[in-house]
Amino acid sequence: MKTTTARALRCSAALAAAGLLLAACGSSDDGGSAGQSGPTSFTGRGPITYVAGKDTTGAVQPVLDQWNKLHPKEKVTFIQLPTDADAQRQQMIQNAETKSDAYTVLSLDVVWTSEFAAHQWIDKLPEQQFPLDRMLKPVVETAKYRGGLYAAPASSDGGMLYYRTDLLKQAGIGKAPATWAELKADCAKVKKLPAAKGVSCYAGQFQKYEGLTVNFSEAVNSAGGVVTDANGKPDVDTPEAKKGLDFLAGSFRDATIPKEAITYQEEDGRQAFQAGKLVFLRNWPYMYALAGKSKLAGKYAVAPLPGLNGLGASSLGGHNLALSSFAKNKATALDFMKFYSSETTAKTFLEKASLAPPYADLYDDAALAGQYPYLPVLKQSILHAVPRPRVVQYGDVTSAVQQEAYAALTGTKSSAQALKDLQRELLKSTGQ
Repeated sequence: MKTTTARALRCSAALAAAGLLLAACGSSDDGGSAGQSGPTSFTGRGPITYVAGKDTTGAVQPVLDQWNKLHPKEKVTFIQLPTDADAQRQQMIQNAETKSDAYTVLSLDVVWTSEFAAHQWIDKLPEQQFPLDRMLKPVVETAKYRGGLYAAPASSDGGMLYYRTDLLKQAGIGKAPATWAELKADCAKVKKLPAAKGVSCYAGQFQKYEGLTVNFSEAVNSAGGVVTDANGKPDVDTPEAKKGLDFLAGSFRDATIPKEAITYQEEDGRQAFQAGKLVFLRNWPYMYALAGKSKLAGKYAVAPLPGLNGLGASSLGGHNLALSSFAKNKATALDFMKFYSSETTAKTFLEKASLAPPYADLYDDAALAGQYPYLPVLKQSILHAVPRPRVVQYGDVTSAVQQEAYAALTGTKSSAQALKDLQRELLKSTGQ
């Protein structure tokens, strides 16, 4: 897979240098424009597929059933990929490299847009057919590449700090921590409680996968550093970035983060929190509804992520809908994308799965805020979030981040050495 991806990257780089269209890296079929310089022809009606990571919420299929009931001759089949984001990306790329029409509408992590668009794996969309003016601006930007719309925002995501309100109250703590120092001090107080016997302090997502890139980026950004600057140039070998990575690595050393959290993905952390094993957990909004069905119902709340000297910054998450350049029945696919990314559907996913909607007015709805008290925190998280590197070579970048961050967290490298090595690898990956 790495060899073919590298070949595609060389193709796009060479064409860009020659001032040519990246479409030459693609291929056409009877329903699209890959390999053509003109706009996509959204023709063809019939069955399609929707490809996304495993639905842990149970909310996706009922929405697809609504579509299928209304469109019996244009049914959509749900293809579920692994929960691991890296595995999802790999399977989608493999499908594109074989120019297969098995995948129609792709649920892309927001950070993959540039990579998939640059390689002509997805089609440019008719921007005027989507209500982008009603969506949060940072969310819309994740769907664009070189000024064009290549995906339809379906859900956003911002990291939040889940915390045990019952334990903090028992310890005499009146509010969630705003800094890392406060988080550690609060934990020390809570752990003195008989009710907190065996409870660990904090966890996030630290297994060597995309979640580690997210958590590393958040730590760096929350300490005043950056992974890449505004122009995409890597800049991680800095005192600010070191303070962020030191927080994570030091927290593993002093057991603020339990050693088993080095294996955590989102679901592992959620299950540990719901089992009463953690005081604090960094996770996405999807967890809110699920935790409310556990034994912790009424005993937790959310707050913005803490940082070094004040509130931290989440990595901007979420998923956008993209249309495979090699798919058939693109007229059906476009209509389905409008349906699935509509405000009505976004509200359904908010109500059924705690998914962050892209639409601004849903956050400002007093009735919804009363029903879903995390919405103000989530909106703040999204509006102040920092995108992960939006680069064509994202696969190489995230792989390098995971490798070096993991080395620091497991103690095989110092934070300083890991960041120095990471800077070198990122410069190489981005060709700078």
